[in-house]
Amino acid sequence: MGSAPPPALLLPLLAALLRAPAHGFNGLERKTGESAEAEGDPTALPTPAEREAEARFVSTAPTLKLLNHHPLLEDLLHEAFLKKDYLAQAPFPPGLPGPVLPDEALRPDPGPPAPHIPPRAPALPRVAFPTAPLTTPAGRSGPWGEPWGVAPGTDPSQPPTGGSGSSPAAPSQAPILGTTGVSGDEEGTTTTSTITTTTVTTLQGPAPCNRTLAGPEGWLVSPEPASAPYDSSMDCTYTISVYPGYGVEIKVQNISLADGETLTVESAGGLEPAVLANESFLLRGQVIRSPANVLTLRFQSPRSTSPGSYRFQYQAYLLSCPFPARPAFGDVSVSSLHPGGDARFRCTTGYQLQGAHLITCRNATRPFWSAREPQCMAACGGAIRNATVGRVVSPGFPGNYSNNLTCHWLLEAPVGHRLHLHFEKVSLAEDDDRLIIRNGNNVEAPPVYDSYEVEYLPIEGLLSTGRHFFVELTTDSSGAAAGMALRYEAFEQGHCYEPFVKYGNFTTSDPRYPVGTTVEFSCHPGYTLEQGSTIIECVDPSDPQWNETEPACRAVCSGELMDTAGVVLSPNWPEAYGKGQDCIWGLHVEEDKRVMLDIRVLRLGAGDVLTFYDGDDLTARILGQYTGARGRFKLFASSADVTIQFQSDPGAGVFAYRQGFVIHFSEVPRNDTCPELPDIANGWKTASQPELLHGTVVTFHCYPGFELAGADLLMCHWDLTWSGDLPSCERVTTCRDPGDAEHSRRVVSSPKFPVGSTVRFVCDKGYVLAGAGLLTCHDRASGGPKWSDPPAQMHPGGVRAMPQPRRARGRAAEPRAAAVPGGEHAALLLHRWAGAAG
Repeated sequence: MGSAPPPALLLPLLAALLRAPAHGFNGLERKTGESAEAEGDPTALPTPAEREAEARFVSTAPTLKLLNHHPLLEDLLHEAFLKKDYLAQAPFPPGLPGPVLPDEALRPDPGPPAPHIPPRAPALPRVAFPTAPLTTPAGRSGPWGEPWGVAPGTDPSQPPTGGSGSSPAAPSQAPILGTTGVSGDEEGTTTTSTITTTTVTTLQGPAPCNRTLAGPEGWLVSPEPASAPYDSSMDCTYTISVYPGYGVEIKVQNISLADGETLTVESAGGLEPAVLANESFLLRGQVIRSPANVLTLRFQSPRSTSPGSYRFQYQAYLLSCPFPARPAFGDVSVSSLHPGGDARFRCTTGYQLQGAHLITCRNATRPFWSAREPQCMAACGGAIRNATVGRVVSPGFPGNYSNNLTCHWLLEAPVGHRLHLHFEKVSLAEDDDRLIIRNGNNVEAPPVYDSYEVEYLPIEGLLSTGRHFFVELTTDSSGAAAGMALRYEAFEQGHCYEPFVKYGNFTTSDPRYPVGTTVEFSCHPGYTLEQGSTIIECVDPSDPQWNETEPACRAVCSGELMDTAGVVLSPNWPEAYGKGQDCIWGLHVEEDKRVMLDIRVLRLGAGDVLTFYDGDDLTARILGQYTGARGRFKLFASSADVTIQFQSDPGAGVFAYRQGFVIHFSEVPRNDTCPELPDIANGWKTASQPELLHGTVVTFHCYPGFELAGADLLMCHWDLTWSGDLPSCERVTTCRDPGDAEHSRRVVSSPKFPVGSTVRFVCDKGYVLAGAGLLTCHDRASGGPKWSDPPAQMHPGGVRAMPQPRRARGRAAEPRAAAVPGGEHAALLLHRWAGAAG
């Protein structure tokens, strides 16, 4: 029991607390009176969650216990004592290496104190602290530095340095005894205290390189290598985030990775991370875009002292909605794909829009449309007021209608107008399905067409006597077909109606079609004009009408096409062709040209055959024969004529809709030969025949001193292309290998025998050299390099006279040395020299 400490002694403590940096609060996690090492935990690297906080100090001494203090204030005071600005204020007793604490502070905490308040506490002793800086787990004094990486707007050429982590350290303790005099208010006592010092051994750790970058643009650079080796590998994760509605675009400014290092770029703003690139695809200057507003880069390196380097520049870019899907039998127009843009949908005549006709691109992490794309559907019945031009189609058209339908359509023209109805298509099941068209506005009006009573469709169509047509379609519970497609147009009194031709066009002399107007028709490529006149005229002022029915354009079976370009369609295209058909088309272009075939669509049955002949009849060479389905491809004829034959299986079932083929043909320059081959430098070529027809072989040769690089033979293929690339003649810069001589060994100055290299032959024991023993590779002005002498030969040992040279007329013959066995030549010369001297 003691008295309360005097207020004067608490002032330095409170002053130190106020001077402590604000970031000191980040490091206070434990609320007990013991340190991590006191609990038996080793000192370890901070976790990623702790890297934004300050480093924890390591101490094995129990924290200071103050009476009537909250544990949080206790930790604040303990950390404030360790700050540099307070160290100078505390006295340090000589001869003691560490802080001097009262023994009460070193005694373990027995538990919660008794709820007894002493009337007078002992005076708080002076506490001495060391003036040397304390070592943190990072291996340096002070708080953690910023992780490596460059914040937005900083200069990438000056990357900031960060603190380094630490490896686990093993602290050691040694108690030091000392005495301190403590004077109280009433009596003096001598207290013996035990001081424990801690030695912390640290290893240089890897640099903390995890970082989150935010902002519209910035730089990201690789961490600098560690100043000392460390045991663990480098694992860096960078997260770049921008505002929602924007994506992250990074550009590779520089990258240089070592073996075993990885760098992965992922888009992390979506539902699941998506890998955008890795070290195998990252090149300098490459631009990578994330489809979301968050992008992560992860760098892993197994080495510490010399990791790879990289530098990226990033910026935000505005994201957009995907282009909306165009509805079948409709269209879409988009003002903008960015947030705030609109997409408007519309349907072709005869179809109604089901869904929103206008959707907006909304801003989000990934921009999205405000609603799903609508669909264009054919309704079962309806009223069409102020009808001018349009279509009425059965539900499901051009597919089959459903069963048990009863659909009614009312067509009403503007006041003072009448209606004309044109039959584009009528296909009903053979049971009780029925189509009735009435000349009025209700089911009681008289019919002008009844599918029960009329076998053929009226080519000229139907005319109303008033403003209305009433259309009725009924189907039973069995069977189905494509249904109907009717085109209507309103026309004024005293005028003819607007004509129509399916798969074709027309031109008119007056777009209002009064009496005297003429119209001329034409068909789309691949179709033929049938059952009507090419030119019609509006006649009869009292009851205006066309003098001829409108023609029809159909894809027919067989025909002769003589033009520079055209189209061949399967019979009845785009609908299914019939079974058991045998069609032949002849294609003819200019005589000095040849035919090119572009088969764009090919969808045939398993028993149907399409054959192309390279000529004007079926006896010509077959270019190709096909069945089933195939993608787009091209064929080239060798002449100006091609014959096409199509045969469909007579026993096949019903074909699917839009089966058949679409073939475009055109004339191209005639060429029965392969292209002329250019001459090669330092060489020449020879051909097997004067014209380079298919099968021709061209052989290439090089001048002396040059050798051929590439194929020496090229052949002209059937597709009029050469079998390989053009070779070349390259200068010879080495001599050929002279080979080995029997019963000898050779010494080579260079294994590739360049100009100036030598080869020296050394005889085996018992053999003599016949010829030059040293060969030198010489360059020649004409031809390639050549050896100075022919290769030498070796003969068995024994002295044998060399053949004497022939004596030139008027001159004495010069003596030559006789051949001697190996090793005896020098002795013979010495003997002769000694004899001459004697």
